[in-house]
Amino acid sequence: MILNGKSSSHLLMAAGLSKDVNMTVKDDTAGLIGREFVFLDQDFERVREKLYAHAGIALSDYKKDMVYNRLIRRIRALSLNSFAQYFSYLERNTAEFSLFINSLTTNLTAFFRESHHFEFLENVVLPEVDVSKTQRLRIWSAGCSMGEEAYSLAMTCLSSAVDVSHWDIKILATDIDSAVLHTAKTGVYALDRIDTMPQELKTRFFRKGRGAHAGKALVAEELRHIITFKELNLMHSWPMKGPLDVIFCRNVMIYFDKATQAILLERMADLLKPGGFLFVGHSESPFRLTARFKLIGNTIYQKDH
Repeated sequence: MILNGKSSSHLLMAAGLSKDVNMTVKDDTAGLIGREFVFLDQDFERVREKLYAHAGIALSDYKKDMVYNRLIRRIRALSLNSFAQYFSYLERNTAEFSLFINSLTTNLTAFFRESHHFEFLENVVLPEVDVSKTQRLRIWSAGCSMGEEAYSLAMTCLSSAVDVSHWDIKILATDIDSAVLHTAKTGVYALDRIDTMPQELKTRFFRKGRGAHAGKALVAEELRHIITFKELNLMHSWPMKGPLDVIFCRNVMIYFDKATQAILLERMADLLKPGGFLFVGHSESPFRLTARFKLIGNTIYQKDH
């Protein structure tokens, strides 16, 4: 291939790479053009392998630019000169692995996102628990991101028409990303994050920030009291024993391949009580992966057996 009068092999030499790199010239040039750092297909494959081995997350081919743009921030922050140097640093520094994972995970979230899930929790799940007289509710928010989902679950329970004042309610909120968990635990949000929330919820469950938190909304202690935030890699052992009443695992499984999804769904079914509920994202479905759930509503599943 000829580019601006120079062969692709010349480009490789200028980048400090041997002509006998274990990759075709066509693939190599794609990693050289228009980038601050050389990012070859083999570099992308190393990232994919590390992410899959550690977190079970399967990156598709079209994520290559996203990976480059996110990881160069770490390369710059560490004053390194190449992806090769970064991989070497990653092998020697275990603390960097958390930042590596944090850089590559996506955290799109909002309070009461997919509101029909919270309506079902209020109108179906809570009355069922009330009728059972157990006064015990266990909920897991898997992939809780910055905490909006967990706090929305807590607000739904505590503002329900069902009297839960004497219930034993515990919400476990987990994520693999330590950075977003810090935000979740802090419970401090920009005011525009709660703009669309009903005024009665804002008044009851949020406080206006002062000093360093001026212009922010602070989550009230009433919500914090029933939520525990924990860092958790879904591919590792799970600390909770169950039985759980509800699992929210929304827009998480889309990042795993089908085999991993099937394993996770079986483990979730084992944790849920008979008749327990699983809430998933709009593009996710347990069908064809497990026979242990039945569809009972829009992206709402119930443990069948």
